[in-house]
Amino acid sequence: MLFTDDRMDGNEREVERGMWKSSTPLYKRIANKIREDIISNGTEGGEAIPTETKLAEMYDVSRVTVRRAVKLLIEEGLVYSVHGSGTYVSEKKIEHDIYKLQGFTEEMSGLHSNPSNEILEFQLTAPTVEVREHLKLGDNQKVYYVKRLRIADGQPLILEESYLPYALFPDLSVNVMKESKYEYIEQKGYTINRRHADLRPILPGEELMELLHLEESAPMLCLEAYSTFTDGTRFEYSTVYYHPVKYTFKFVSEK
Repeated sequence: MLFTDDRMDGNEREVERGMWKSSTPLYKRIANKIREDIISNGTEGGEAIPTETKLAEMYDVSRVTVRRAVKLLIEEGLVYSVHGSGTYVSEKKIEHDIYKLQGFTEEMSGLHSNPSNEILEFQLTAPTVEVREHLKLGDNQKVYYVKRLRIADGQPLILEESYLPYALFPDLSVNVMKESKYEYIEQKGYTINRRHADLRPILPGEELMELLHLEESAPMLCLEAYSTFTDGTRFEYSTVYYHPVKYTFKFVSEK
């Protein structure tokens, strides 16, 4: 059990109330207490904390105070909420090395996680002007548009929207995109070389919040990029949205 649920006697309650007499806002002190209980109990990532009502009873405060305290812990990344399910202790974040060009499947396998892909959209279409410019395509060339939810151990981590030239991958299919895209490309004899990317913060809309199981519209990182083979051919243009709680980006700088 995350927290012990023993009710305090009169003396203990007076001591506890004395703790709340401080210039620090009450909700921040409750947040500190919840944090202490999570740490002292050695709570593992993915374990649920008590409900808002239960926490209010345990700490003898209002549900509004508990709600603000939990919101603060969510903003810190210590816990996260799943709509309609509850609030859970955050697992260790995935440290994504932005300088290393590797696929999601390879990255998750290296972390001993079980990766999978849910194909939300797959279609052969005429590219927009923007996509055509990024991929350096002619006027009449078509592209595959693929929208995938990238999942590891049953948890949605990334939403990816990709455009790939039909001329390079005429046999691309839904089944291929359910597996490793990079492995498929390399098996065709191509050598992946570089990714040219722009990383920026965004606020997720309703669709992203639903797909990534986000309780609140917290800032998240979006990567927009095109990738090339060794001969400079642009083979993909993509936009990738990373889960704001479960992903962190690693940079190593040298002088």
